[in-house]
Amino acid sequence: MSTPTLSTMTIGSAAAAGSRPYESYVYAYPHKTAYRALEPRPPLRDLWAGEPVGALSLYAHIPFCEVRCGFCNLFTRIGAPEGLTTAYLDALERQAGAVREALDASGGEPRFAAAAFGGGTPTFLTAAELERLCDIAELRMGADLRAIPLSVEASPATATADRLKVLADRGTTRLSLGVQSFDDTEARAAVRPQRRADVEAALSRIRDARIPVLNIDLIYGIDGQSERSWQRSLDAALAWQPEELYLYPLYVRPLTGLGRLGAHADPADADRTDTDAAWDEQRLRLYRFGRDHLLAQGYEQVSMRMFRRPGAPATGGEDYVCQTDGMIGLGCGARSYTSALHYSFDYAVGMSEIRSIIDDYTARSAREFAFADFGRWMDGDEPRRRHLLQSLLQAEGMPVAEYRARFGAGPEQDFPVVLRRFADAGWLDGAAGPERLRLSAEGLAHSDAVGPALFSDPVRALMAEYDAK
Repeated sequence: MSTPTLSTMTIGSAAAAGSRPYESYVYAYPHKTAYRALEPRPPLRDLWAGEPVGALSLYAHIPFCEVRCGFCNLFTRIGAPEGLTTAYLDALERQAGAVREALDASGGEPRFAAAAFGGGTPTFLTAAELERLCDIAELRMGADLRAIPLSVEASPATATADRLKVLADRGTTRLSLGVQSFDDTEARAAVRPQRRADVEAALSRIRDARIPVLNIDLIYGIDGQSERSWQRSLDAALAWQPEELYLYPLYVRPLTGLGRLGAHADPADADRTDTDAAWDEQRLRLYRFGRDHLLAQGYEQVSMRMFRRPGAPATGGEDYVCQTDGMIGLGCGARSYTSALHYSFDYAVGMSEIRSIIDDYTARSAREFAFADFGRWMDGDEPRRRHLLQSLLQAEGMPVAEYRARFGAGPEQDFPVVLRRFADAGWLDGAAGPERLRLSAEGLAHSDAVGPALFSDPVRALMAEYDAK
């Protein structure tokens, strides 16, 4: 691995502190739009040889939803023709077999420490299909779901009693429900067809299932949303005493329903208007209101988005878990992470491209699953950027000694320009002391500017190239 130089650690002025507060939600680095086809395709056996496999994370991706919300730019398709979910689970099982063979040949003893089912909407599957998904995780991959944290995403319409019983019986410790708003008018404005009565009924079923941790997702920045209506949604969620709450800013991206309606300009658009700047201010105002409201209710802030009720168990739902090395991703929208390579299948947002990728995935043989298709090698300074990014975006910050022990130098030596800009903007907490790098309250509020500021120039160029297609 090459040693980064100071010149490679600087950033362009476009990513400097003081940029737009909602440039990009960073949930993994590098983003999949920076992945490219791997030529030649590396065998999984080679990628996992010698890798630590004693505390792996398992992620299974189910790329189906009953509807696609207006803000959604995730890899998912609406509905599934007859037989497609069965074909998808068949392919998932073939992939699991190929991956397990590679892990068994790694030289270590593969063990799983956490698991998650995401999407899409995993609970789009029927109860019987969810049983099969759990069987694949346990029997094919060797993950003991009843002994490790298992997080599952759901929607109100699919959180039915029979599905929840399967998940509870198979060891689910965390259920994340995408509510977004308890206000029916706001839900319609976000192109999310749901009624509050149905949301409340789903929450009642989840509590009856006695899954230990309930997470509720809410969105701020919806057209017509005010502090008053935002508080009503917050209080409606708090009435269920959720162990976790995630507060997400609304983004409007190309190829989404709201994007086609022209609701707001993309954050990267240089021709944004004063109206869009006002939207930034609205989102910041609603974020601060929501944060302060939850803190006043005794919730602990874990990151810009995540708030946890005191005493709630940590069950693998934290922001940074999906970015750890030793991640095994199953399904056509899942990432896998080794120390040297992040890899997945092809990525798309448009419906026709997504359908084509799913069709290709379901047609693959077991042998074809034994190779990595798309990805990005984590060489140069990328591991340092990723470590700093995923640590700094947590409210507790990053122990500097931990970074120094891993990389041989401190972050202030590797990233002097960007950290100085963060400090000048008031985004770093000076009270944390020299041995902990931590964002201030205002820095956490600007997490969606902090994260992109740490992207390398090559990654930024690859993402721009993808977006220009």
